[in-house]
Amino acid sequence: MEEDNPFSKSQTVHPEVRAYVYSLVNALGGSSTDDDGRYVLGDDALACLRDLKRWLKLYDEKNNKLDVARCLAEAKLVGGDLIPILASWPEDGKENKLKARVALACLELLVPLTWPLENGGEMTLNHHRHTPYIQQAQVLYKAGILGCETSPILRQVIRIGLPSIAVARDERTTRDEGILKLMLYFFRNVAVIDQIPNLPSQGLENEVSRSATIEAFRDQDVFALLLTMCSNMGDDFNHQDVIILDIIFNLIKGVDPKRLWMTEQERTGQGISDLSAALALEDSMNKDAKRNQWTRHGRFGTMLWVKREGEKVSTVTGQDNLKSDQKAFFNMDKSKKWSKPQQRRKDIDHTIHDFDHTTWLTNSASEKLRNFVEEFLDSGFNPFFSHLRKAIQREAERLQDINYRQFFYAVAWFMEAERVRRETRKKDIKSEKIRAEFEDESYALVAAVLNQETFIMLNRYMQISWDNKEWQDLNASMRCFTQILLTVQEMAQSPLEEDQEIADNIQNNIFYEETTHDRIVGILKSYKDQGFGYLDACTELSHVFLRMLERYSKENADLQIRSRRRARRKRKEAQRQAAQPGDDPIMDDDEKSENEDIADVIQVSKERKFDFNRFAAKFASQASVNTFVSLLSFYRDLTSDQLKRAHRFLYRVAFKQDLAVLLYRVDIVALLYKIVNGPDGLDKKNPMYRDYSELSRQLFKKMFKKIDQRPELVVEMLFSKIPATLYYLEFGHEKQTIAASRPPVDLEIRPAPGRDVKEQIGIVVTVLLKDGKTELVKWVKDVLGKAFDERHSWEAEAEVRRAAALEAAQKDNESTTDVVDIGQPSYITVRPTSDDIKTAMFKNGRLRLLMRLVGFEMLGDEDVLGASWIVPSGVTSEKLAESKLAIERYESTPWQGDDENEDAEDLIRRARNKDKSTRDSGDDASAPRDAFIDDSEGEEEFLFPDNPRKKRTAKNIIEELKARRKKRKRGDDDEDGEIDEALAAQRRAEREKAARARRLKIKSEAYIRDSDDESDEEKDRLFFEREEQLRKNQAENIRKQMALDREDQASKTQKKRKLAATLQEESEDDLLMQDIDDGHAETASKTQEKRREVAPRQTRRIHEDSDDDLLILDIDDGHAEPASSQTLRKSDTEAEEDDEDTPLSSQSSATVKPS
Repeated sequence: MEEDNPFSKSQTVHPEVRAYVYSLVNALGGSSTDDDGRYVLGDDALACLRDLKRWLKLYDEKNNKLDVARCLAEAKLVGGDLIPILASWPEDGKENKLKARVALACLELLVPLTWPLENGGEMTLNHHRHTPYIQQAQVLYKAGILGCETSPILRQVIRIGLPSIAVARDERTTRDEGILKLMLYFFRNVAVIDQIPNLPSQGLENEVSRSATIEAFRDQDVFALLLTMCSNMGDDFNHQDVIILDIIFNLIKGVDPKRLWMTEQERTGQGISDLSAALALEDSMNKDAKRNQWTRHGRFGTMLWVKREGEKVSTVTGQDNLKSDQKAFFNMDKSKKWSKPQQRRKDIDHTIHDFDHTTWLTNSASEKLRNFVEEFLDSGFNPFFSHLRKAIQREAERLQDINYRQFFYAVAWFMEAERVRRETRKKDIKSEKIRAEFEDESYALVAAVLNQETFIMLNRYMQISWDNKEWQDLNASMRCFTQILLTVQEMAQSPLEEDQEIADNIQNNIFYEETTHDRIVGILKSYKDQGFGYLDACTELSHVFLRMLERYSKENADLQIRSRRRARRKRKEAQRQAAQPGDDPIMDDDEKSENEDIADVIQVSKERKFDFNRFAAKFASQASVNTFVSLLSFYRDLTSDQLKRAHRFLYRVAFKQDLAVLLYRVDIVALLYKIVNGPDGLDKKNPMYRDYSELSRQLFKKMFKKIDQRPELVVEMLFSKIPATLYYLEFGHEKQTIAASRPPVDLEIRPAPGRDVKEQIGIVVTVLLKDGKTELVKWVKDVLGKAFDERHSWEAEAEVRRAAALEAAQKDNESTTDVVDIGQPSYITVRPTSDDIKTAMFKNGRLRLLMRLVGFEMLGDEDVLGASWIVPSGVTSEKLAESKLAIERYESTPWQGDDENEDAEDLIRRARNKDKSTRDSGDDASAPRDAFIDDSEGEEEFLFPDNPRKKRTAKNIIEELKARRKKRKRGDDDEDGEIDEALAAQRRAEREKAARARRLKIKSEAYIRDSDDESDEEKDRLFFEREEQLRKNQAENIRKQMALDREDQASKTQKKRKLAATLQEESEDDLLMQDIDDGHAETASKTQEKRREVAPRQTRRIHEDSDDDLLILDIDDGHAEPASSQTLRKSDTEAEEDDEDTPLSSQSSATVKPS
């Protein structure tokens, strides 16, 4: 059957599609027997080309398929039709425009057919079916384009774009811009196409190699076109920069710039040495294979017992174990080796954007590429990369993500090429004339990438790539940063002063940001499995950066860096005020914008002096060591520079940083031993062999000595070292962590009228002497004496200079004034004489208060242990002398207040922010304020809440009953007489004002600590004396009450009448006093009339309540006396009424209507 026929064509494409495409290809043209086999176009060749273009666009692109491209590849359209059509276009230009239009139509087909294909994540089944075939077909396309013998195809393509190039940029149409893009994209496609490693070879590696591409570009004037466009970038060309960058990137990626500037003899010698090294490596591998190769019967009949320590026996097999015991143990170890499963990573080795694999060029291709690079550096580097940098900064739409990587890699490659060119020219210089011309050459040729804008963009791109884990992008940016550092290093050594100044400025800008330092350390520590190219780039960057920073910090001892930290920021007071009820919700625009800009967490920048040892210690970590050990594990494939890089880092960690404990790990020790002693060790002819041999010897010697001191190290060699273990192994004890001390709160003396600075000094001195800090007082006094001598001598000298200046002015008959500017004295440093005083200057708040009172000030804003204090220039010798005399006075006679119960300690309190109201109002300048203003001034809130209610006693109950009766009487009065509403409102306002004033003065005893009373013996004595006197008064009152009860027992009825009359008189007096206190403008006659009206009802009420009052008096325990004893009650309760927080008069002020 037909489906079983193995020779039938596979149905990979729909038959109708294949038929249509084949018919168009056949109608395009073909070889003619009449014209000696030359290609002849068909009658409708141009229409056929346009139809094929429509098929590609409307079928493949629209349906996301590759069917038409597959049919065209099978029909051999490119090699059989398009290339012959372009080759048949004569160069004399006498043909009609039809040839040019046909050539343009061919180019429109060549660009999509040669467009590089990659295996991506969004591929369909159709893509997987056709992509390998089309990739192999593209190799044939490139071979046919570069190897056309009849005519240079690349030059013919350039001819298509020349008319558009000749047009001025402002006059170019969209068609002209499209033709230029087609031309450049075609060159890009030709440069990208290469033999895919995982596809079958067609024997065309040499025809499509990088060398063949470079030679074709040079011979067919493509390099000349690129140089013209690059040197005029920004003037005649604008949107072509990205495509040209893609072309250049695919030409230079993987090429070693050092080989370009080698002579043919050097290149041949280098090739011979590389071949010799490869042959030597192969020979050693063959020897190892032969040594361990299985013989015909070697795998059978041999089983051995190997005795180990402790009479243990292990079984091994194989004849090679008979050679030596060491070999048997080595085979046992190999059998125990555990291969850690590797995570599957994305295959980046065969993408068109990979630049880590080295590409070898022929001698002729190297020469031609070197000529192009030299001309590009001389004329096109600055305009091209400057235009690209601006496009990247404004994020132009034509840019893709891959173009950022290409930009930084191209910059790094050309910077290295420029350095190699200069080094080569220095070696080749023979005559003095040439040397003089070369020495005058500056680095202006590469100045476009040595500005601050490039550094900012580079740092930002590195951080973004690191955060997003785009390792290849980070690889390219690290290479760029490394080459810029190396170029700046050579500029610093240039004989031109201009280059030296530029280099110094660039280094200062690069090393100024501490974030750059931390980023490089973090990148080095974060290496895991990003590939060898990334590993090489990150280790090279850290190596170069560390060495350059060390050199620069030694040359600039005052190097400052800016460190950024995250800090908490408190909300503004304006926000809290805006939330208060009653305030105006409308705010100024400035306040709104300020509140909107407030963030909880902000970046705080601060400059500090750079400490290289502190920075180098960041590299001395286990993660950094692991990264360099990973690089060293490829020691057989590393160059001398890479081996040297790893050696210098390990030496720095072990001996300069004195952290060799980080290297005491089994795998690291085994690797170093293997490098030096084998098996498969480093070649002894390698220039770095002796360095590694000496490093291993010194490290092992140090390790054995440390094992004798710390036997625990044997166990720790199996693991990585954490900081706590590291410290213990190094010093033999755990690291003591001490919390950072904070400075004490600022103190001040409680203000009082007439209390000047001298008295405040006396208060502090008295407190310090009571605390036993006599040495601190003596030290302050000594500092004041020395400062007085120095300042007094300066003032005397200044007075002499002032008089001399006035005398000289008078001799010269100049108009002078009495004021002569002689400057200000320098400040005097306050130096502690011992460590105890130094600590007290930071921790003792009372000493700090005394230092401020005598005029000392802290230098700077950083309040830490060891901060400097000074005597400012504005403090005169007279003030210093007065302060010293005040200390001496109160040292001999301690301060004593007017109140015997007031101590000096009670007058020292926390310093209050007296400018709070000023800041809230928005005025930054603090107005001078009186030092003796009351603390409560300007405060709107009460210092304490209302006092808690005391326990009710019989006396309090009687007073409350009296107050209720007074309120009832006032209520009755209000019912009889009408009160003006305005007058009532005035009374309420006065009562509220009085109550507010009373509450503001409350100093509640509930918030006084008991320890204050317990610590004062004098207060205790006075307290107990008052309590004893109170008990005596109460006992006397009880005795009098008992005597009165016995006398009046027989005449109780008569006593009630007298009591009623007395209470009536008392109530009348109370009403009279209430009227006077309230400020009523009522006449006495009116008051008497009201009393007459109230008297009958009041008398009845008093008779009703008198029995209750007597009952309460009978059950009282003696704390109160009869109501009739007004004089005795008044004399005995004066002290208690003084202690009451709320008098009865205020309780009865409110009007309550009787129920």
